[in-house]
Amino acid sequence: MVLKGCGTALVTPFRDGKVDWEALERLVRRQVQAGVDFLVPLGSTAETPCLEDEEKVDVLRLVKSLSGGKPVVAGCGTNSLTATLRNIRLLSSLGPDAFLVVVPYYNKPTQEGMYQYFKAVSEATDIPIVLYNVPGRTGADLLPATALRLAQLPGIIAVKEASGNIPHIREILAGRPDGFAVLSGNDDQTLELMQAGADGVISVASNLAPQRMKALTDAALSGEWDQARSLDAALKPLYEACFVESNPIPVKAGLSLQGYCTAEMRLPLTPAVEGTFEILRRVLETE
Repeated sequence: MVLKGCGTALVTPFRDGKVDWEALERLVRRQVQAGVDFLVPLGSTAETPCLEDEEKVDVLRLVKSLSGGKPVVAGCGTNSLTATLRNIRLLSSLGPDAFLVVVPYYNKPTQEGMYQYFKAVSEATDIPIVLYNVPGRTGADLLPATALRLAQLPGIIAVKEASGNIPHIREILAGRPDGFAVLSGNDDQTLELMQAGADGVISVASNLAPQRMKALTDAALSGEWDQARSLDAALKPLYEACFVESNPIPVKAGLSLQGYCTAEMRLPLTPAVEGTFEILRRVLETE
Protein backbone atom coordinates (compact mmCIF):
# COMPACT_ATOMS: atom_id res chain seq x y z
CA MET A 1 0.00 0.00 0.00
CA VAL A 2 1.25 3.46 -0.94
CA LEU A 3 -0.45 6.38 0.78
CA LYS A 4 -0.81 9.46 -1.40
CA GLY A 5 -3.14 12.37 -2.04
CA CYS A 6 -5.47 13.79 0.58
CA GLY A 7 -6.11 11.97 3.84
CA THR A 8 -8.44 13.56 6.38
CA ALA A 9 -7.54 13.63 10.07
CA LEU A 10 -11.08 13.08 11.30
CA VAL A 11 -12.52 14.81 14.35
CA THR A 12 -14.50 12.88 16.95
CA PRO A 13 -17.86 14.66 17.39
CA PHE A 14 -19.40 14.84 20.86
CA ARG A 15 -22.85 15.62 22.19
CA ASP A 16 -23.64 15.90 25.90
CA GLY A 17 -20.35 14.28 26.83
CA LYS A 18 -20.71 11.24 24.60
CA VAL A 19 -19.49 10.42 21.10
CA ASP A 20 -22.14 11.56 18.62
CA TRP A 21 -22.31 8.51 16.36
CA GLU A 22 -24.85 9.99 13.94
CA ALA A 23 -22.62 13.02 13.45
CA LEU A 24 -19.55 10.84 12.92
CA GLU A 25 -21.42 8.91 10.27
CA ARG A 26 -22.32 12.17 8.50
CA LEU A 27 -18.72 13.32 8.64
CA VAL A 28 -17.31 10.09 7.24
CA ARG A 29 -19.90 9.89 4.48
CA ARG A 30 -19.06 13.46 3.49
CA GLN A 31 -15.37 12.62 3.17
CA VAL A 32 -15.99 9.48 1.14
CA GLN A 33 -18.42 11.25 -1.18
CA ALA A 34 -15.89 14.06 -1.67
CA GLY A 35 -13.38 11.48 -2.90
CA VAL A 36 -10.61 11.94 -0.33
CA ASP A 37 -7.94 9.29 -0.76
CA PHE A 38 -7.76 7.90 2.76
CA LEU A 39 -9.18 8.43 6.25
CA VAL A 40 -7.29 8.98 9.51
CA PRO A 41 -9.39 8.45 12.66
CA LEU A 42 -8.03 8.46 16.22
CA GLY A 43 -5.27 11.01 15.68
CA SER A 44 -4.64 14.20 17.62
CA THR A 45 -7.46 15.93 15.69
CA ALA A 46 -9.77 13.22 17.08
CA GLU A 47 -8.96 14.09 20.73
CA THR A 48 -7.92 10.45 21.09
CA PRO A 49 -6.17 10.84 24.48
CA CYS A 50 -9.62 11.70 25.86
CA LEU A 51 -11.38 8.65 24.39
CA GLU A 52 -12.12 5.46 26.31
CA ASP A 53 -10.95 2.17 24.84
CA GLU A 54 -14.52 1.18 23.93
CA GLU A 55 -14.97 4.47 22.11
CA LYS A 56 -11.74 3.99 20.14
CA VAL A 57 -12.93 0.56 19.01
CA ASP A 58 -16.35 1.85 18.03
CA VAL A 59 -14.93 4.88 16.17
CA LEU A 60 -12.64 2.69 14.11
CA ARG A 61 -15.39 0.15 13.47
CA LEU A 62 -17.73 2.86 12.16
CA VAL A 63 -15.06 4.50 9.98
CA LYS A 64 -14.04 1.17 8.48
CA SER A 65 -17.66 0.23 7.77
CA LEU A 66 -18.26 3.47 5.86
CA SER A 67 -14.86 3.85 4.20
CA GLY A 68 -15.95 2.43 0.85
CA GLY A 69 -12.68 0.58 0.50
CA LYS A 70 -10.52 3.65 1.05
CA PRO A 71 -7.48 3.04 3.26
CA VAL A 72 -8.02 3.74 6.96
CA VAL A 73 -4.97 4.80 8.98
CA ALA A 74 -5.76 4.53 12.69
CA GLY A 75 -3.91 6.52 15.31
CA CYS A 76 -2.56 4.36 18.13
CA GLY A 77 0.53 6.13 19.46
CA THR A 78 1.18 7.05 23.09
CA ASN A 79 4.29 7.92 25.09
CA SER A 80 4.70 4.34 26.31
CA LEU A 81 5.62 1.28 24.27
CA THR A 82 3.38 -0.84 26.49
CA ALA A 83 0.37 1.42 25.96
CA THR A 84 0.97 1.75 22.21
CA LEU A 85 1.15 -2.03 21.81
CA ARG A 86 -2.00 -2.32 23.90
CA ASN A 87 -3.77 0.03 21.47
CA ILE A 88 -2.51 -2.05 18.55
CA ARG A 89 -3.92 -5.21 20.14
CA LEU A 90 -7.19 -3.39 20.84
CA LEU A 91 -7.65 -2.18 17.27
CA SER A 92 -5.96 -4.74 15.03
CA SER A 93 -8.96 -7.06 14.68
CA LEU A 94 -10.91 -4.22 13.05
CA GLY A 95 -8.55 -4.27 10.07
CA PRO A 96 -6.96 -0.83 9.83
CA ASP A 97 -4.78 -0.56 6.73
CA ALA A 98 -2.02 1.15 8.73
CA PHE A 99 -1.33 2.58 12.16
CA LEU A 100 -0.28 6.20 12.71
CA VAL A 101 2.26 6.28 15.55
CA VAL A 102 3.33 9.62 16.99
CA VAL A 103 6.79 10.33 18.40
CA PRO A 104 6.44 9.64 22.15
CA TYR A 105 5.46 12.87 23.87
CA TYR A 106 6.54 14.30 27.23
CA ASN A 107 9.35 11.74 27.69
CA LYS A 108 11.66 13.60 25.25
CA PRO A 109 13.41 10.47 23.93
CA THR A 110 16.79 10.58 22.21
CA GLN A 111 17.10 9.71 18.53
CA GLU A 112 18.23 6.20 19.48
CA GLY A 113 15.26 5.90 21.83
CA MET A 114 12.91 6.89 19.00
CA TYR A 115 14.52 4.38 16.66
CA GLN A 116 14.27 1.51 19.13
CA TYR A 117 10.67 2.46 20.03
CA PHE A 118 9.41 2.54 16.43
CA LYS A 119 11.38 -0.60 15.59
CA ALA A 120 9.71 -2.42 18.49
CA VAL A 121 6.28 -1.18 17.41
CA SER A 122 6.80 -2.28 13.81
CA GLU A 123 8.02 -5.71 14.88
CA ALA A 124 4.95 -6.24 17.07
CA THR A 125 2.42 -6.11 14.22
CA ASP A 126 1.98 -7.09 10.59
CA ILE A 127 -0.02 -3.89 10.00
CA PRO A 128 2.11 -1.14 8.38
CA ILE A 129 3.30 1.79 10.48
CA VAL A 130 3.20 5.49 9.58
CA LEU A 131 5.60 7.61 11.65
CA TYR A 132 4.22 10.92 12.92
CA ASN A 133 6.61 13.77 13.72
CA VAL A 134 4.98 16.77 15.40
CA PRO A 135 7.52 18.33 17.80
CA GLY A 136 5.19 21.23 18.59
CA ARG A 137 2.97 18.73 20.42
CA THR A 138 5.50 16.13 21.56
CA GLY A 139 8.55 18.12 22.62
CA ALA A 140 10.80 15.80 20.61
CA ASP A 141 11.84 16.00 16.95
CA LEU A 142 12.38 12.92 14.78
CA LEU A 143 15.45 14.01 12.82
CA PRO A 144 15.94 13.09 9.14
CA ALA A 145 18.74 10.58 9.79
CA THR A 146 16.52 8.68 12.22
CA ALA A 147 13.50 8.83 9.92
CA LEU A 148 15.60 7.47 7.05
CA ARG A 149 17.02 4.74 9.25
CA LEU A 150 13.47 3.73 10.19
CA ALA A 151 12.37 3.91 6.55
CA GLN A 152 14.62 0.91 5.87
CA LEU A 153 12.51 -1.29 8.13
CA PRO A 154 9.96 -3.33 6.16
CA GLY A 155 7.00 -2.54 8.39
CA ILE A 156 7.38 1.25 8.23
CA ILE A 157 5.82 2.71 5.09
CA ALA A 158 5.50 6.47 5.55
CA VAL A 159 6.04 9.53 7.69
CA LYS A 160 3.56 12.29 8.48
CA GLU A 161 5.84 15.32 8.83
CA ALA A 162 4.43 18.21 10.88
CA SER A 163 7.72 19.63 12.12
CA GLY A 164 7.45 22.56 9.74
CA ASN A 165 11.17 22.21 9.05
CA ILE A 166 11.28 22.27 5.26
CA PRO A 167 15.04 21.60 4.91
CA HIS A 168 14.72 18.53 7.14
CA ILE A 169 11.74 17.23 5.18
CA ARG A 170 13.61 17.77 1.92
CA GLU A 171 16.44 15.69 3.36
CA ILE A 172 13.98 12.85 4.00
CA LEU A 173 12.59 13.20 0.48
CA ALA A 174 16.08 13.05 -1.01
CA GLY A 175 17.13 9.96 0.92
CA ARG A 176 14.00 7.86 1.24
CA PRO A 177 13.82 4.36 -0.23
CA ASP A 178 11.35 3.41 -2.94
CA GLY A 179 7.84 2.94 -1.59
CA PHE A 180 8.31 5.12 1.50
CA ALA A 181 5.74 7.94 1.47
CA VAL A 182 6.25 11.43 2.85
CA LEU A 183 3.03 13.21 3.82
CA SER A 184 2.68 16.79 4.97
CA GLY A 185 1.20 17.15 8.43
CA ASN A 186 0.63 20.89 7.94
CA ASP A 187 -2.02 22.03 5.49
CA ASP A 188 -0.20 25.25 4.71
CA GLN A 189 2.94 23.38 3.60
CA THR A 190 1.18 20.82 1.40
CA LEU A 191 1.87 22.53 -1.90
CA GLU A 192 5.50 23.38 -1.14
CA LEU A 193 6.25 19.84 0.00
CA MET A 194 4.45 18.21 -2.93
CA GLN A 195 6.44 20.42 -5.29
CA ALA A 196 9.53 18.96 -3.60
CA GLY A 197 8.28 15.41 -4.16
CA ALA A 198 6.03 14.65 -1.17
CA ASP A 199 3.10 12.32 -1.75
CA GLY A 200 0.23 14.23 -0.14
CA VAL A 201 -1.16 15.46 3.16
CA ILE A 202 -2.94 14.28 6.27
CA SER A 203 -5.20 17.29 6.49
CA VAL A 204 -7.18 19.07 9.17
CA ALA A 205 -8.71 21.59 6.74
CA SER A 206 -10.24 18.79 4.66
CA ASN A 207 -12.74 18.21 7.48
CA LEU A 208 -14.25 21.50 6.33
CA ALA A 209 -13.33 21.56 2.63
CA PRO A 210 -12.74 17.99 1.44
CA GLN A 211 -13.39 18.62 -2.26
CA ARG A 212 -10.98 21.54 -2.37
CA MET A 213 -8.18 19.78 -0.52
CA LYS A 214 -8.65 16.72 -2.74
CA ALA A 215 -8.52 18.95 -5.83
CA LEU A 216 -5.28 20.53 -4.56
CA THR A 217 -3.50 17.21 -4.06
CA ASP A 218 -4.87 15.84 -7.35
CA ALA A 219 -3.52 18.85 -9.21
CA ALA A 220 -0.13 18.53 -7.50
CA LEU A 221 0.12 14.80 -8.20
CA SER A 222 -0.72 15.49 -11.86
CA GLY A 223 1.88 18.25 -12.15
CA GLU A 224 -0.80 20.88 -12.80
CA TRP A 225 1.09 23.45 -10.80
CA ASP A 226 -0.79 26.58 -11.88
CA GLN A 227 -4.05 24.98 -10.79
CA ALA A 228 -2.48 23.75 -7.56
CA ARG A 229 -1.11 27.20 -6.73
CA SER A 230 -4.50 28.79 -7.40
CA LEU A 231 -6.28 26.31 -5.15
CA ASP A 232 -3.67 26.68 -2.42
CA ALA A 233 -3.92 30.47 -2.45
CA ALA A 234 -7.70 30.29 -2.09
CA LEU A 235 -7.37 27.84 0.81
CA LYS A 236 -4.86 29.88 2.84
CA PRO A 237 -7.50 31.71 4.92
CA LEU A 238 -8.98 28.32 5.87
CA TYR A 239 -5.56 26.93 6.82
CA GLU A 240 -5.01 29.90 9.11
CA ALA A 241 -8.51 29.76 10.60
CA CYS A 242 -8.07 26.10 11.55
CA PHE A 243 -5.25 26.99 13.92
CA VAL A 244 -6.31 30.25 15.60
CA GLU A 245 -6.87 28.07 18.68
CA SER A 246 -5.50 24.62 19.49
CA ASN A 247 -6.53 21.99 16.95
CA PRO A 248 -9.29 20.73 16.75
CA ILE A 249 -11.12 23.58 18.51
CA PRO A 250 -11.50 25.75 15.36
CA VAL A 251 -12.33 22.90 12.97
CA LYS A 252 -15.13 21.73 15.27
CA ALA A 253 -16.44 25.29 15.39
CA GLY A 254 -16.44 25.30 11.59
CA LEU A 255 -18.18 21.93 11.38
CA SER A 256 -20.86 23.18 13.76
CA LEU A 257 -21.42 26.19 11.49
CA GLN A 258 -21.75 23.81 8.54
CA GLY A 259 -24.31 21.75 10.48
CA TYR A 260 -22.32 18.53 10.75
CA CYS A 261 -21.76 18.31 14.50
CA THR A 262 -21.58 20.35 17.69
CA ALA A 263 -18.54 22.39 18.70
CA GLU A 264 -18.28 20.37 21.92
CA MET A 265 -14.84 19.36 23.17
CA ARG A 266 -13.55 17.21 26.01
CA LEU A 267 -11.42 18.78 28.71
CA PRO A 268 -8.69 19.92 28.80
CA LEU A 269 -9.85 21.45 25.49
CA THR A 270 -12.77 23.88 25.58
CA PRO A 271 -15.13 25.06 22.82
CA ALA A 272 -14.08 27.89 20.53
CA VAL A 273 -14.42 31.48 21.68
CA GLU A 274 -16.77 33.75 19.76
CA GLY A 275 -13.90 35.36 17.87
CA THR A 276 -12.97 32.00 16.39
CA PHE A 277 -16.56 31.44 15.29
CA GLU A 278 -16.51 34.84 13.59
CA ILE A 279 -13.31 34.00 11.70
CA LEU A 280 -14.75 30.65 10.59
CA ARG A 281 -18.03 32.26 9.49
CA ARG A 282 -16.15 34.62 7.20
CA VAL A 283 -13.89 31.93 5.79
CA LEU A 284 -16.66 29.39 5.24
CA GLU A 285 -18.79 31.80 3.24
CA THR A 286 -16.68 30.67 0.28
CA GLU A 287 -17.35 26.96 0.90
